[in-house]
Amino acid sequence: MRLAYHVSDRDDAQAAKADLVERYGESDLLDADVLIALGGDGVMLDALHSVMGRKIPVFGMNFGSVGFLMNEPCVEDLIARLEQAERAEIHPLRAIVRDTRGQTFEALAINEVSLLRETRQTAKIRVSIDGKTRLEELAADGVLVATPAGSTAYNFSAHGPILPLDATLLALTPISAFRPRRWRGALLRQSSMVRFDVLEPRKRPVAVVADNKEFRDAETVTICQAPGHTLTMLFDKGRALDERILLEQFAT
Repeated sequence: MRLAYHVSDRDDAQAAKADLVERYGESDLLDADVLIALGGDGVMLDALHSVMGRKIPVFGMNFGSVGFLMNEPCVEDLIARLEQAERAEIHPLRAIVRDTRGQTFEALAINEVSLLRETRQTAKIRVSIDGKTRLEELAADGVLVATPAGSTAYNFSAHGPILPLDATLLALTPISAFRPRRWRGALLRQSSMVRFDVLEPRKRPVAVVADNKEFRDAETVTICQAPGHTLTMLFDKGRALDERILLEQFAT
C-alpha cells in the first residue's frame, strides 16, 4: 500500500512521520493509495482539500488538541488498520462570493461557510433559499451553513444542531442573532441553494470564511453542495465519524 503524508509542523507529528516513512515508505500524492494526515483537525481539513477531486482516502492521526476528525496516534500495524478501516463520505459545499468591488471568488468548504461582521456594526443579511426570500433582514454577528461533517464544529458552538453524517441535510445557523431574536436557524435539504445578500455592505461590511479561506467585503454569497466532489475519510474500526457525532449529542 502506497502512502503519502500531510503533516503539522509540530515536533511530535514530524517525528511520527519519520517513523512511518521508515516503516512503510513514502509515495508522491499522485501515486498514493492513502494520504496520512498527522496533526489536528485543521491539518485534516487541509489534507482533504489537497485531495479534492483525486479520490484518495485520508486517514488522520491526532497530534493536535481536539482531534475530532482524527484517529489515535499509533504508528504500529498501520497497514492492518487501513485495511480494516471504516469509510466516511464527505460532501463539501461550494461558495460563490461577489464583493463590493464586483469581484467574484469561489471556494470549497468541508465544514461550513460562515458570514461574519467585520466591524462593531451588526451585520444585516437577507436570506433566500432556492430563489425564495425567507428572511428579509437578519441582524446578527453573522450566519453560517454547515455540512453534517462540520455540524459539530463552529455550527455547534453557535448553538446549531448536530447532524448525523448520513443526513441529507444542511444546517443554517445564525451567529448571535439580534433580530429576529427568537430565530434559531433552519434545517435544509442537502440540494438547497442558499443565497445571502449583505444589506448596507459598505456601512456594515461582512467577511466570508469557507474553511480556511477568507474573503472580505462580501455583497452576495451563494452556497450549494459542490457537484462531483466526494471525499473519503478512514477511521479505525469502531471509531467511525458517525458514531462520534452520535456520542457528541450525549456529551455532558
